[in-house]
Amino acid sequence: MFFKQFYLNCLAHASYLIGSDGEAIVVDPQRDVDQYIDEAAAHNLAIKYVIETHLHADFVSGHRELAARTGAEIVFGQKAGATIHHRPVKDGDELAVGKVKLRIMETPGHTPEGICVLVTDTEVSGQPRKVLTGDTLFIGDVGRPDLAGAKGFTKEMMAAMLYDSLHEKLLKLDDAVEVYPAHGAGSMCGRNLSTETSSTIGEQRKFNYALQPMAKDDFVRLMTSDLPEAPAYFAKDAEINRTGAEALNGLSQAKALSPAELVELATHGAVILDVRDAADF
Repeated sequence: MFFKQFYLNCLAHASYLIGSDGEAIVVDPQRDVDQYIDEAAAHNLAIKYVIETHLHADFVSGHRELAARTGAEIVFGQKAGATIHHRPVKDGDELAVGKVKLRIMETPGHTPEGICVLVTDTEVSGQPRKVLTGDTLFIGDVGRPDLAGAKGFTKEMMAAMLYDSLHEKLLKLDDAVEVYPAHGAGSMCGRNLSTETSSTIGEQRKFNYALQPMAKDDFVRLMTSDLPEAPAYFAKDAEINRTGAEALNGLSQAKALSPAELVELATHGAVILDVRDAADF
């Protein structure tokens, strides 16, 4: 089995390429999809599926462009309500790439549609040895439950779902199963994320504060108190990901502005974003 994690520091975001016998799957892709296409080609892999563990709110995903460029099938949890053509999956559904088996676990809590993906390399073992946990379980933390208000769920309702997903699904896995989340330290999708980008169920069972033995009511109170304010763009990004963003090469080019035009726009409330590297000025 080929397995690679791609980590984007500026978003504290992890995505994954998994391959076997000429086939591959990408999980939670970044906006820039060239890296997955190039890596797959380097290992003679054809991308068969693109899985989104949930509707990401903190970044615009590249699932639509990656599928268009490779012919891959987009996969969402059945509750995502995605309007782009996709395969909806539910608890217990299985996909395969080569000799790698992928089993879906529905794990609502961070979002209603959240899923985790159990990975089994059947050439090595009949049991899963990795789990891609999206924003359900992080290293040192779990996904915040307060981002689904627009969908009619209170943060308390989501936290209760998260408790069940953790205790009835993830914590029933073997301690040796490796954990690969969608985010690390610096992400606003949790509060106490580690700088580590992978772990095991056993390590998280011991050291993750949110997984320590406690009643569901206590967990709900813990998860819903002292939450930082969610950035305003989160809701917009989630909706973009529901339909899929236009390919980068199809976007209009930025128009050059004179200094006078720039001042005029700023006077009327435009936000000026300087994207130069700090060393350039």
